[in-house]
Amino acid sequence: MKSDVFGTYHPAITFLFFIAAIVFGMCFSKPAFLVASCVLSAAYLITIKGTKAFRYIAVMALVCALIALINPLFNIYGEDVLMTVFGRPYTMEALTYGFKIGAMFATILLWFAAYNAVMTSDKFLYLFGRAAPSITLVLTMILRLIPLFQKKAFQIAGARKCVGLGGTAGTRSERINNGMAVTSALTSWALEGGIVTADSMSSRGFGCGRRSTFSIYRFDSRDKLLMIIMIVLAGASVLGILAAYAALLAIPTLLNVLEEIKWRNLRSKI
Repeated sequence: MKSDVFGTYHPAITFLFFIAAIVFGMCFSKPAFLVASCVLSAAYLITIKGTKAFRYIAVMALVCALIALINPLFNIYGEDVLMTVFGRPYTMEALTYGFKIGAMFATILLWFAAYNAVMTSDKFLYLFGRAAPSITLVLTMILRLIPLFQKKAFQIAGARKCVGLGGTAGTRSERINNGMAVTSALTSWALEGGIVTADSMSSRGFGCGRRSTFSIYRFDSRDKLLMIIMIVLAGASVLGILAAYAALLAIPTLLNVLEEIKWRNLRSKI
C-alpha cells in the first residue's frame, strides 16, 4: 500500500469524509455528480493501493455495465425502443437508468474499499470506544475476523492441496468433501481463537470496571483547517454545486498527489 496522507489526519476527519462521500453518492443521481464520484473514488483508491486497485476498479466497471444491461429486461418503461427481447421492449430510458443505478452502486463500493483501507480498527475504536465500548469492540473484532478468515482459509486449502486433497481435485463428491473439511477446520480454528481471546480478556480484567483509553490522535490546527474546508464544500454540495462536490471528493486524492510531488522533488535534490 502506498503512503496515504489523508489517512494521517484525525480519525474524525476521515470518518466524516467517508460518511459524506457515501451518503452523497446515494443521494445525488445526476450524471455529472455520478461521474465525479466514480472517477474520484477510483483515483483515491489508486493513490492508496497502487496498481492493485485496477483489478477492483475493473470489476466495479463490469458490475456497472451488467446492471445497466440487465435493467431494461425488467423495466420496460420508456419511449425509445432499441430492440425487442423475449417479446418485451428494450428501451433507451431503462438502459440509461440502469447505468445510473450501476454507477451509484459501483461508486459506493469504491468508497467502502477506500474506507476499509484507511479507517483501521484502532481509529474506529478511538472514535466510538467511549460512547459504546462493548458494541465497538464487537464490531472491531468482526471487521478484523473477515480478513483473518480469508487468510486462514487460503492457508488451510494450500496445506491440503500439498497432500493431494485440494478443493479442485477429484470428483464432484470429493471436491464437496474437501470443501467441507476446509470449512470444518476453519470453524474449529475460529472457535478455539474465540475461547483464547475470551480467556485473555478476562485475565486482563475486561468488564471489571471503567476502562481507560490511550490515544495518539490529537485534533490540531491542520485538522481544524481541513474540517472547515470540508464543511463549506459539503454545504455547497447540498445546494447542488457540482464544483464544490467534486472539490470535496478530490481532497484525499489531491493531498496524496501533492505529497508524492513533494517527495519526488526532495529526492531529485539529493
